[in-house]
Amino acid sequence: MQVIWLDFPLPAVKPTNCRTVLYNISNQLLSKESPVPEPLIKPWSTDYEDYLRDESRRVGAATSISFPASESEVIRAIREARARGETITIQGARTGIVAGAVPDGGHVLNVSRMNAISEITADHHLIVGPGAILDDIRKHLAGSGLFFPPDPTETTASIGGMVAANASGAGTYHYGPTRNWITALRIVLADGDAIAIRRGQHFARGRHFTLTTEAGRVISGPLPTYTQPNVKSAAGYYVTDDMDLIDLFIGSEGTLGVLTQAELRLICRPAAIHGLTVFLPTQDAAIALVRALRGEAVDGLHPLDAHPVAIEFFNSDALDLLRKARSESSAFESIPSLKPHYHTAIYTEFHRDSDDDAESAVMQVIEAVIALGGSDEDTWYATTDREMEPLKAFRHATPEAVNLLIGERKREYPDLTKLGTDMSVPDPCLAEVITMYNTGLAQANLQSVIFGHIGANHVHVNILPRNQAEYDRGKDLYMQWAARVVSLGGSVSAEHGIGKIKAPFLRLMYGDEGIEEMRALRKLFDPDGALNVGNLF
Repeated sequence: MQVIWLDFPLPAVKPTNCRTVLYNISNQLLSKESPVPEPLIKPWSTDYEDYLRDESRRVGAATSISFPASESEVIRAIREARARGETITIQGARTGIVAGAVPDGGHVLNVSRMNAISEITADHHLIVGPGAILDDIRKHLAGSGLFFPPDPTETTASIGGMVAANASGAGTYHYGPTRNWITALRIVLADGDAIAIRRGQHFARGRHFTLTTEAGRVISGPLPTYTQPNVKSAAGYYVTDDMDLIDLFIGSEGTLGVLTQAELRLICRPAAIHGLTVFLPTQDAAIALVRALRGEAVDGLHPLDAHPVAIEFFNSDALDLLRKARSESSAFESIPSLKPHYHTAIYTEFHRDSDDDAESAVMQVIEAVIALGGSDEDTWYATTDREMEPLKAFRHATPEAVNLLIGERKREYPDLTKLGTDMSVPDPCLAEVITMYNTGLAQANLQSVIFGHIGANHVHVNILPRNQAEYDRGKDLYMQWAARVVSLGGSVSAEHGIGKIKAPFLRLMYGDEGIEEMRALRKLFDPDGALNVGNLF
């Protein structure tokens, strides 16, 4: 028998009144222990100010917010917000840098509480909520012998954001972007209906598609007719002839629906993971090494058979900024010391079945470095997870140093921000586009650093304005660069998406006709344009 202790006195009653007494006791228990549930949608208050911004540093506005913990709560929040006429901005970890999660009024739907991570399935998959954090997924997989290859710089990114932007990172050179590792999605639409879609089950016919929602509604229509550039790209809706329709949602930046669940494909963790940072005497020597690492013929070098999974670049200005940051801030103590003669750096990473195989690849690279005027003494080589930590700290430190510098300048100019490019070009155009950046920066007398995923011809130029006039010059220069990149067959956004900040660049890439085709496609899923207003368009 279970004994229940009551903290209020029992009335004295006759046996014939026991049923009445039990009824009264149950009513008192219910009223005492069942408080009125907290409302799902909360009116806006200063308690939620952090949810008006993301890492872009742009600040928005909102009238209400919710933190659903399940798909059913997402549906209820969407329907309640829409019944009140509010638009909806979807948020996860808010690590994006293009203001995609910054609200433009209306309701904020933050899915960070939907962070469940399933057990690994027998066929090496993982089912996660949109709020699951990449770093938590990696911890969950520790010791399993499996890993999830997408590698954005920010490990606190959520899966929802990674899917929304088709995020990528250093390892994308070999493994490809987030899209390659998503096998199933659940999407809630702007009316609360839902779509469950699995890779390999739903395909377009040419440029026409048909999908059926769980409520039986048929969504059908044309896909945009533009041709995507054959480069690393996260710009606009992904469309190709006869495409797998799951890819339409990956990279759609929350404009077609709200992700509530994703299934991730895992692979075996390589037995050997080695990292190598080398320093070259000139930028030209660094670009020659990049080309050789990609297997291209270079004067004075044989194409390398090293097959790295990552090729990263840091120009001389980036190294100078890191030297300054390391000397002035304890936050950069984990970065190895940078000798004065280090000019340009290349980081490469090798995933192999054995240490011997990885070491063989590294020796090829060292021989090429020496031929290009570098030295085997000017290298950082790591063969274990512990040894890799300072190399990864170095790899991630440049954007942190940039943010620190801009933070200092914002004290005098509060509206000042960096200008960061995210563009990619075809392989033959690498040297040309680097020259374009350097020439433009010198002519405009702008401070900058250049770093990033040079293996995919995708480097980030961070312009560091010292005042508003320099910011304006940098913005004009960025638009000129974007026009040239598009003319070369490149993309205006290789990994961060478009969000609200880069919408003018997307129009530059696809023209008015392409933008209108994207608008028409969005309207089929969200007729009122209620979701993530301002993203893409």
